[in-house]
Amino acid sequence: MDYTWQYYDLVLVGILVSLVAGVLIGQFTSFPPTTSIVGFSSVAAVLMGHGLFINGPVDEPADLTDEVETLN
Repeated sequence: MDYTWQYYDLVLVGILVSLVAGVLIGQFTSFPPTTSIVGFSSVAAVLMGHGLFINGPVDEPADLTDEVETLN
C-alpha cells in the first residue's frame, strides 16, 4: 500500500514544523521566545491562508453552494 502525499498533508506538516521551529529557536538561541514564536506563527498563518484561500479545497465557487447530504 503506497501512500501519496497530498497538498494538504504538506500544509499540515509545514504548520507543525514552523511552530516547533519557533519554540526551539526561542529556547536554544538568544532570540526571545515570544518573538520567535510569534514570527514562526505568522509563517503558519500564511500557510493556512494559502491552503484555504489561494489553493482552496473547492474547484470553483459554485461548489460552495452544494448541499451536504449527511446533515439532512
